Amino acid sequence: MTYVIAEPCVDVLDKACIEECPVDCIYEGGRMLYIHPDECVDCGACEPVCPVEAIFYEDDLPEQWRHYQSVNVEFFDDLGSPGGASKIGKLDKDHPAVAQLPLKERKN
Repeated sequence: MTYVIAEPCVDVLDKACIEECPVDCIYEGGRMLYIHPDECVDCGACEPVCPVEAIFYEDDLPEQWRHYQSVNVEFFDDLGSPGGASKIGKLDKDHPAVAQLPLKERKN
């Protein structure tokens, strides 16, 4: 099992979770963050710091965001396991399910 980032993160990209992650497994896409399922050690440090409550333990994903488990996994299909998000920086891509969502207005 692993943690999963769901739709509330889209167009927010707060990154507090990245700062808390001890294994550097949270990668930045164009519109949201993604947790690498093979690199996550299930510590849960990311979950309480998310300001929009977008991070869930896989078994606790709300039904409307259940598909985000596969969104997080499939995001890494062509990337593999680079062994740390800070090595590659922001990626100029998103999972197709995220890319097709309407843009959310940022709240300041």
